[in-house]
Amino acid sequence: MHVPDGFIDAPVSIAAGVAAAGAVAVSLRGARRELDERAAPLAGLVAAFIFAVQMLNFPVAAGTSGHLLGGALAAILVGPYTGVLCVSVVLLMQGVLFADGGLTALGVNVMNMAVVTVVVAYAVFRGLLKLLPDTRRSVTVAAFAGALLSVPGAAFTFTLLYALGGTTDVPLGKVFTAMVGVHVLIGIGEAVITAATVGAVLAVRPDLVHGARGLAAPLKLRVGGELVDAPASAPAAVPATARSTKPVWITGLITALVLAGFVSFYASTSPDGLEKVAADKGIDQNVKEHASAGSPLADYSVKDVDDARLSGGLAGVIGVGATVAVGTGIFWTVRRRRAQDLTAASTASTAV
Repeated sequence: MHVPDGFIDAPVSIAAGVAAAGAVAVSLRGARRELDERAAPLAGLVAAFIFAVQMLNFPVAAGTSGHLLGGALAAILVGPYTGVLCVSVVLLMQGVLFADGGLTALGVNVMNMAVVTVVVAYAVFRGLLKLLPDTRRSVTVAAFAGALLSVPGAAFTFTLLYALGGTTDVPLGKVFTAMVGVHVLIGIGEAVITAATVGAVLAVRPDLVHGARGLAAPLKLRVGGELVDAPASAPAAVPATARSTKPVWITGLITALVLAGFVSFYASTSPDGLEKVAADKGIDQNVKEHASAGSPLADYSVKDVDDARLSGGLAGVIGVGATVAVGTGIFWTVRRRRAQDLTAASTASTAV
C-alpha cells in the first residue's frame, strides 16, 4: 500500500506529513518506556524483518497481490510506540533507497501503514485480551484479529485522504469499495503472518513479546487433589543463554536475510492492492516519477547486475542490513535517553 507521488495533492500531503511527524515525535517519547533491556536489541531486528517480509508479495485474487504492512506485528512484539517507529524506519529506507513509496507522500504512508495499523491492531489486541483467558493462545488469537482489521483500516484511511486531496476525479464510492474489499483479503495474509510470527516467538521466549507481558500464571502445586498457589521462594538461577537476546537476534537476522535475499525471488509479481485499484479506477493518472528513481537500488534491484535473481537478492540483503543498522542506531539512542531519564529521576529522589 505504498502511495506514490501524485496520488494525493500537495496540501493534504503536507498536512499528512505534519501529522506523521507529530506521531513519530510522540512515539519517540513513548518508546523510552518500552525499550528496556529486552526490547531495545530486538526493535531494529523487527524493522529489518518487516522490510524482508514486505518483499514477499502473496497472491490474493486474480491479478492482485498483497504484502505485510507490519504495524500489528511490531506493536505486539516491541510495543505500540516502538512499533510506529519500526514501520516508519522501513518506509524511510524503502522510499530513499528503493524508490518504493513517494518521498512527498512519505507522511501519507507513515499515517496509513505505521500509525493507523498500529493503533487499530493494538486497540483490538488489547481489547480481546481483556475478554480472553490469560494464555499464550489468547495472545496469538488476539494478534490474528488485530492484524486482520489493521489492513482495511489503513485502506479506509487512504480513501479518506484521497477524498480530501485526490488528484483524479474518481467517484469516492468506487475507491472505497475497491480499496477496502481487496485489503480485507490482504488482511487475512497479514493476520496469518503476524499470528505465526508472534506464536513462534512466544514458543521460545515469551518474555520478549511485549503484548504477552503480565500473562504468566503463578506456579501451582497439587495438594490433596487440589491445585494451590506455590509458596513464594527465591527465583531459580536462569542460564545466561536464556537471559540473552543474542540467539533470538541472530536467528531472526538470518531469517530476514534468507527471506529478502532468496525467498523474495519467488514472490508474486502481480500488482499489490493499491496498484491494482489505482490502475483499474484511474487513480494513477497523475502519478509522478519517484525522486529516487535513479538510485542504484531502485525497484529492489542492484544497478548493473544483469542476473535478476542475483540483483534482487543482493538488493534485499542490502535493505535488511541498512534497515537493521539504522533502526538499531535509533532505538539504542532512545534507550540511552530512557537510562538517562531513570538516572535523573533517581538522583532527584535521593536529593529529596
